[in-house]
Amino acid sequence: MQEPNTSPVNDGRAPGSVGLFRLFGVPVRFHFTFWLLVIWLIFMGSEGTQSIAGTALYVIGLFASVLLHEAGHALAARHFGIQTTEIVMMPLGGLAKLARQPKPSEEFWVALAGPMVNFVLGAGLLGWTYSQGGTVELSHWRASTDANLPGRLAVTNLVLAFFNLLPAFPMDGGRVMRSLLAAKRPIEDATRLTARIGTVVAAAMGLYGLLNSNFIFIFFAFIVYVGATQEVMATSAQALMRGATVLDAMITDFRTLQHGHSIRDAADLLLATSQQDFPVLSGEETVGLLNRTALLKAMASEGPDSYVAGAMDRAFARLSPEMQLSEAALMMGESGNCALVFKREKLVGLLTGENLSEFLVLRKIRQSRGSAQGPDSGIERNV
Repeated sequence: MQEPNTSPVNDGRAPGSVGLFRLFGVPVRFHFTFWLLVIWLIFMGSEGTQSIAGTALYVIGLFASVLLHEAGHALAARHFGIQTTEIVMMPLGGLAKLARQPKPSEEFWVALAGPMVNFVLGAGLLGWTYSQGGTVELSHWRASTDANLPGRLAVTNLVLAFFNLLPAFPMDGGRVMRSLLAAKRPIEDATRLTARIGTVVAAAMGLYGLLNSNFIFIFFAFIVYVGATQEVMATSAQALMRGATVLDAMITDFRTLQHGHSIRDAADLLLATSQQDFPVLSGEETVGLLNRTALLKAMASEGPDSYVAGAMDRAFARLSPEMQLSEAALMMGESGNCALVFKREKLVGLLTGENLSEFLVLRKIRQSRGSAQGPDSGIERNV
């Protein structure tokens, strides 16, 4: 799978993941739960007719296939000038995080590249199996052995390819379907139609799972339904932000702290205002950002007399008032839900997740009421 990256801040690293190596220049990280699944699969497989070494090779081959699938996305995205900030391996598969949303014509090839890698791997392993006099039979899955390992990996790759091509989010087939529909209609309409198709797929999978007491199908039906809902919400938000800038949504009435203030001073300000994030200044220069979570941690661990300079985030996100709001939203993914807005190095505002959501709600209401004026018409600012 692949998705636009929402976290270029903090090196784009997904929470709970560990970076180990680079593949084609892309950081590959493993979520800690991934290793738990690997150990569990090897343990369960060792109780069958296959050796522990053979089981380990199958598990390694399985996840290597998933990793190469994500590398296919990354290489296709690179062809269109889209950076892949990281590949994260998780228990349910891999995730290639792209720096931006591909255009419909780009999304078709980027999404299709992953399953194509699995098709090539599956066909290659299948050809090698038959060239060695082997066969691929259903009984191999009931009696796994070291001898039928290549054939099982071949079938696994073909299954991964076909499953990922289901026309439903968050699978690659959903993105392929959207890109084809977007060739003749707006991206929002294409996303909603693809989501409806995905909902039908989810319903069919869920019904089959219920009738056959197969909880795996029920689980994947839930994943497909949630994926469709999230994709529609994300696309709708992007549509609402179209044409808006940071200046339209940012907070201009805010309080600041000095780096010599104590955590007690920050806590008093937290209680006295509705503000959750506080820029920290040294004279006129902005040197950090203290959010509510960091404040509470410092209060508990260092005490109220410690300084905010020891708890603030020095690597905060920086935006300009003229930046497109959609671009700014991507930069806020993992930046503590707040970014500071500067004009010629002067702090002029804050952009938080809360006021961004409020801006989108107001714009949606005005659009639904058919107002001739946009939501930013009443909040013009001179910065």
